[in-house]
Amino acid sequence: MISFKGYCYPKSVILQCVRWYVAYCLSYRDIEEIMKERGIDVDHSTLNRWVLKFSPLLEKEFQKRKRRPGGRVRLDETYLLVKGQWKYLYRAVDKEGNTIDFLLSAKRDKKAAKRFLKKMIKRNGKPSLINIDKSGANHAAINHYNIDNNTRITIRQCKYLNNVIEQDHRFVKRKMKQVMGFETFSSAARTIAGLELWRMLKKGQKRWGGSQSPCALFYALAM
Repeated sequence: MISFKGYCYPKSVILQCVRWYVAYCLSYRDIEEIMKERGIDVDHSTLNRWVLKFSPLLEKEFQKRKRRPGGRVRLDETYLLVKGQWKYLYRAVDKEGNTIDFLLSAKRDKKAAKRFLKKMIKRNGKPSLINIDKSGANHAAINHYNIDNNTRITIRQCKYLNNVIEQDHRFVKRKMKQVMGFETFSSAARTIAGLELWRMLKKGQKRWGGSQSPCALFYALAM
């Protein structure tokens, strides 16, 4: 259970503000104004702290209840602006478009690709096949993982098969365009956790979610 002890605002208010930020193209000042119309006076800097605090905690809770993805992976990376410099967001989806995992990295090289691969497999299990673009770093990372762990993950390099993940990038990048870059690497990584969490809930990736709405599932993570 996620603790809200010590906060002046009710848990329901905090969670609603966090959800609004990660789900919609609203700025912190937009949410501050909306909450003021509802009789709740909360500063935009406080909203920022809530998102950075609770987004990774909620995403961690979701991972315990996440439905296992398919074994055929589409792996790709996209660019994000952090403190005026381009950083790299590694992402993977299965062939149905379900999010498998994600990792923000300062560099785009074999070491970063291998780190993402280890994280993805640790949390989701070993895939049978990974489709990548022409990236030599990704290819080398998978080869090294196979050698180090005596596995046989098949590598396929077929650009059009990665269309599903390239299209999926846009939901994360839409928010990036709105905020016009992040101030710190840590704030970027924490915010992305919330964005990815909401996308996974929208895709119906929670086990035993039943007919509950993504909103209800989001709030249930903090119970």
